[in-house]
Amino acid sequence: MSDSPAPRRPLAPATRVVSLGREDDAPGAQVGAPLVLTSTYRANGGTVYARTGNPTWSAFETALGSLEGGDALVFSSGMAAVAAALSLVPHGGTVVAPDAAYNGVVSTLGHREEAGELTVRRVDVTATDEVVAALDGADLLWLESPTNPLLEVADLPTLLAAARERGVTSVVDNTFATPLVQRPLELGADVVVHSVTKYLSGHSDVVLGAAVTAPTDAGRALHERVLLHRTLHGAIAGPLEVWLALRGLRTLHLRVERAGANALVLADRLRGHPAVERVRHPGWGAVVSIEVAGGPEAAERVADATRVWVHSTSLGGVESQLERRRRIATEPRAVPENLLRLSVGVEDVEDLWDDLDAALDSVLGERPSS
Repeated sequence: MSDSPAPRRPLAPATRVVSLGREDDAPGAQVGAPLVLTSTYRANGGTVYARTGNPTWSAFETALGSLEGGDALVFSSGMAAVAAALSLVPHGGTVVAPDAAYNGVVSTLGHREEAGELTVRRVDVTATDEVVAALDGADLLWLESPTNPLLEVADLPTLLAAARERGVTSVVDNTFATPLVQRPLELGADVVVHSVTKYLSGHSDVVLGAAVTAPTDAGRALHERVLLHRTLHGAIAGPLEVWLALRGLRTLHLRVERAGANALVLADRLRGHPAVERVRHPGWGAVVSIEVAGGPEAAERVADATRVWVHSTSLGGVESQLERRRRIATEPRAVPENLLRLSVGVEDVEDLWDDLDAALDSVLGERPSS
């Protein structure tokens, strides 16, 4: 009989988020990752200056990279990570992107197209054949799944395989899903980007971004290019913000599970509400978008009438938030004027429903009877 221990199954993501990025298991070592506040380092070490590295960054990057299955880099904001990923497009190149996506990405692509730096082929990401056809001769495929805020789901395996066959670099924004729900690198993506501000940090108290590259020779080459962009453009994160994000990451699995369960309940109830014309929810995740009967004015009144829900921009925090997206001037025109994006939090679901139901009912009461 062998005395060797039986093989142990790999740790689940819910376990790994609690421990990833910690210091080595040594007697006397601190349990939490260190917060290192320094602008410079003594000579002859691995890091010369804080614009090129920080142990707090490394701890967070190790954790996120492991969760996504690649090599992570933290950035000063989600848009800084977006800009780094878009720097992979050659001057005059072509980008295939959703016609309705995060407005920061849409605006950036529009400005760069107007400046003659690149060409954008805008597609409906749910029309798989249309997206594949648009890839011919392209340089980069940009995807969200689900999209923000229409919550459209793309066929990632098919689209990423098609991009790879054509030599097109692929980037997937995984902010909404998080690596606990989907890991695009495993599906064939070259780069994953995150607004760390949202679910990864989860407490609406930091602004950060991240890019994760595939653990392949090609992925490592992209990693070096994205790292160079971060260093030369100074798109670096503050150590305190990164430390807070790593602390927030420890409860990611709990927050995603609770918020997602709340969203399922609310989406189901909203489908039967007379003040709601349409409910958008892919069946998973904690964002629900609704189109309110009565137009944009009615949608604004609903957002202003809630007490538990916070009327604010952003998503992915522990608190539930809602807003009418088209109130933002740069929001894509494909987004309906009366659409409210609901970021469902971790509160008691009955409190969330009572508050939202009352706000919707108040709008019904203001409508003239037929």
